[in-house]
Amino acid sequence: MSAAISPLAPKSYPELPEIKGLRFATAEAGVKYQGREDVLLMLLDGPAHIAGVFTQSKCPSAPVDWCKENLPQGTVRAILINSGNANAFTGKKGRAAVELTANILGNATGIDHKEIYLASTGVIGEPLPAERFVAVMDQLIERAEGKSWMSAAKAIMTTDTYPKLATKNVKLGDTTVTLNGIAKGAGMIAPDMATMLGFLFTDAAIPAPILQSLLSQSVGGSFNAITVDSDTSTSDSVLLAATGAAGNEPVKSENDPRLQDFKAALFEMMKDLSHQIVKDGEGATKFVEVHVKGAVSNESAKKVALSIANSPLVKTAVAGEDANWGRVVMAVGKAGEPADRDRLAIWFGDIRVAVDGERDDDYSEDAASQVMKNDEILLTVDLGLGDGCASVWTCDLTKEYVAINGDYRS
Repeated sequence: MSAAISPLAPKSYPELPEIKGLRFATAEAGVKYQGREDVLLMLLDGPAHIAGVFTQSKCPSAPVDWCKENLPQGTVRAILINSGNANAFTGKKGRAAVELTANILGNATGIDHKEIYLASTGVIGEPLPAERFVAVMDQLIERAEGKSWMSAAKAIMTTDTYPKLATKNVKLGDTTVTLNGIAKGAGMIAPDMATMLGFLFTDAAIPAPILQSLLSQSVGGSFNAITVDSDTSTSDSVLLAATGAAGNEPVKSENDPRLQDFKAALFEMMKDLSHQIVKDGEGATKFVEVHVKGAVSNESAKKVALSIANSPLVKTAVAGEDANWGRVVMAVGKAGEPADRDRLAIWFGDIRVAVDGERDDDYSEDAASQVMKNDEILLTVDLGLGDGCASVWTCDLTKEYVAINGDYRS
């Protein structure tokens, strides 16, 4: 982990309440790190409903394969996460490691393998020493309780400089239900479904198929709308589990009007967590929202926004507090989406810097440069072609990013 905490880190952290039916504990297994907890076990008191989204990488990790095989059953009793080793690109040894991990956990708890979910994050290509879980399994089970969310969030960190947590309370009919979430991620962030790792829980009674639909719908504008460095991880996983312990009348249809507030709260929590990841981007000093409007479709707008957000030239200009709108023009032009140079308009904050395909007559370099000094920057592009719009979130690209990743395995 980087010693310096991101300058964009939150000034305070939310106090997450207990989720009825969920207990968890952390331990130091020495998978890679020494002197810190690197394993998190989450136990569900009964078979909870579960949904998941996973990386679309063609080189997924062994835990991703394991979870995708179990997901159709729709229930979960335990989730085990380790940091420091991704168990990715580890061949037959990777599959053996997840099976050994499930055996260790299953033998200690009596939980069937099909209700055990696994996640790993860290270095790619190194065999996971799963046998190290044996020494900590009993203490994980014995110490499991429902309060230590901060410890849970810290245990799954790799190059993160701060833990990511979020919580929401919402009415589901006449019953107040709770949503809690933790996530990790700082580099290798350009999700193609979710983010590095995210674990979301609710005490609501919602069946797995409806949970899956809600999660899949919410991921597009949250975890799938962020980028730090344009790289998609082999380990991207987000799991959403519902214990049903809140006692609400069970939801039977996705069209149930009671779900509207729950769906909104889930999306806001996921967006909050995804923004926390960007603000902890490796070496980041600026948080940038790229908003594209006037596109031929929402999908086209998002592709243009990602072209801007992923451009090293745009990102280094932001790092240098340089209002170089020419780099934005470049990124729009290379996106491969419909665009008309002579209809293009660009804003840095509320300063319009370009319009109708050229620099704005009222453009002020001083005013635009002042916007670039802010910690959080809104960059807006109007393509002038239609009603499509989209927002994505990114950070700047600094020398520290190179330093972190040049030294990652040592």
